[in-house]
Amino acid sequence: MDEHDDGRRWWRMTVRTRIVAAITLVSAVALLSVGISAYLVERSRILESIDERLAANLESARHIVEAGDDDQNGAWTSADEALAAVVQRMSPDDSTGALGIVRGQPTLAPPVPLDVDLLEVPAFATHAAEAASAGEPVVGTFAEGDVTWRFLAAPIAVSGDGPAEVVFAMVYDVEGEFAEINDAANAYLISAAIALVAITAVATIVSTRLLRPLRRMRETADRITARSLSERLPVDGRDDVADLAATMNAMLDRLDAALDSQRELLSDVGHELKTPITVVRGHLEVMDARDRDDVTQTRELAVDELERMGKLVDDLSRAAALHGPAPIAPREVDAGDLVRGIVHKAAAIEGATVDAVAVADVVAWLDPDRITQAMLQLAQNAVTHGGGHVAIGSAVVDDALHLRVRDHGPGVAGADQSIVFDRFHRGAAGGSGLGLHIVQVIARAHGGAASVSDAVGGGAMFTIVLPGAVRDGGWREIDGVVVPPRPPLPVTAGGA
Repeated sequence: MDEHDDGRRWWRMTVRTRIVAAITLVSAVALLSVGISAYLVERSRILESIDERLAANLESARHIVEAGDDDQNGAWTSADEALAAVVQRMSPDDSTGALGIVRGQPTLAPPVPLDVDLLEVPAFATHAAEAASAGEPVVGTFAEGDVTWRFLAAPIAVSGDGPAEVVFAMVYDVEGEFAEINDAANAYLISAAIALVAITAVATIVSTRLLRPLRRMRETADRITARSLSERLPVDGRDDVADLAATMNAMLDRLDAALDSQRELLSDVGHELKTPITVVRGHLEVMDARDRDDVTQTRELAVDELERMGKLVDDLSRAAALHGPAPIAPREVDAGDLVRGIVHKAAAIEGATVDAVAVADVVAWLDPDRITQAMLQLAQNAVTHGGGHVAIGSAVVDDALHLRVRDHGPGVAGADQSIVFDRFHRGAAGGSGLGLHIVQVIARAHGGAASVSDAVGGGAMFTIVLPGAVRDGGWREIDGVVVPPRPPLPVTAGGA
């Protein structure tokens, strides 16, 4: 498996290489496409221009033949004389040539810029004569070896002549005409190659700079392990890569907090379970199996410790459920009806005397089941530590909903008020030490917090503050029922 992974890593391309290759390939295709398109268009234009000039030369030859010889009162005495006049009066330019053909043999060819002497290519004269044998001008192509010519072959006849045996030919060297654009194409290819090298270099530099933060992120991630999550990714700039680094750092913060909480939980659970296990094991080891009273006492002690361990496990399960991906499911509820329902449920707690004080009738955004769980836990705590007389109410401060549970017991000492919600913190009455911690977790899941303070007149005031929970007024649908707007009823801090 390791060798296979090493092989894949050896052959795989880096992101930078793929980016540079893609940019280079697209640029090369674009440059080549533009060059080829321009070259083909220019070739087509040159070929059309050659045919147009051949047609113009044909008209000039016709005009010369029709005009005749001024010395002979406008009439040519023979086709040979007309041919000589036409050949001499033509003005060939670069890559062109003129030729007179009599009875299939080249006879007249003025000096022209053409690289090849037309008189030295008898095959062309034969080809042109055959092309014009039908008595009509012909435009065609002659190719032999490295020679490619576009030519005009026009028969010349004057009055009284028999079948046309005199032919005027005009030749354009196609390759010579293409020479200029071929030079331009070569220059373009060199320029395109230089541009492609420049594009590749710039793409390499830019991609290296852009991907450098990612490489540093990968190197940092390689150094991060489950035992050491303290290192964070560097955040440079304000681009998408910086946002990704910030998001990764936030994720590492959550993972670090979760692992710290897990380690702390395992440590606390080990400590909490160690004592009852040690107690049960110690009594079982020294128990006298023949003494019925000793067996009964040891059994009762073991059952009591096991029940305490069972409650601890139940509390741990409830606390773990609050650390899942969706610990709460908030929705719009009638907070007044919710608090009144909690008062009714709290009255069923053994030993509880519950009073409903001022209640804020507002629409709030919260998870009613979790809030009910937290409030009943506070009520149970008040019964256990405060003598059973409990007051439950709510108030609105700004846009925050305050849910309050007050007992009339001795209160919470000032030194303990900051740690009473910590996990496994036990008051004087014992317990698993997870009840108030669960309340705090529920409050924080709502974006708020739980706190305790001294109540006016004695006792302790436990408050769950849910900031932003109170919604604005207006008709709303709550649990399928449309209710009218009701203004909140503000309650002072000591109202409960």
